[in-house]
Amino acid sequence: MASNIFTSFDTSGQGMTVQRMRLSAVANNIANANTTKGPDGKPYQREVVVVRAVADSPFERELEAQIQIVKTNDEHGPNIKDTLAPDEPKVLQAKTVKDNTPPRLVYDPHHPEADEQGYVHMPNINIVTEMVEMITAQRAFDANTQVVDAAKNVARYSLEI
Repeated sequence: MASNIFTSFDTSGQGMTVQRMRLSAVANNIANANTTKGPDGKPYQREVVVVRAVADSPFERELEAQIQIVKTNDEHGPNIKDTLAPDEPKVLQAKTVKDNTPPRLVYDPHHPEADEQGYVHMPNINIVTEMVEMITAQRAFDANTQVVDAAKNVARYSLEI
């Protein structure tokens, strides 16, 4: 649960990082849409960003509660966990993986990479799918920037009270 304004910034920052990863994967996919051979001799495989929510485990919460610094004097600065919510988890976890869809077979017997039957193994990339992925990532990035902007306005208006 978000407990202060900085948590909103952090959560939206994580979302923007994931969208940037998606845009990078789309850029790689579009750039390699016609790459018939990579360093391994196989056609380029599409990159996909897999995003998962990070579960907040009771073990992690208990561990954080046990290792916090005990405040022995009121003049001591607050523990960093005191300023943030003690149970504030990282919200997202993302990684880029290869799509294992088989390569497209294109009949082109005159292509230098054609096999004995005249088929060229092309990457498993559909440009239309990549464009949809790009637009979706852009919209999600815009939504995260709107959240940051709204949180900024809330902080500014709070200071004006």
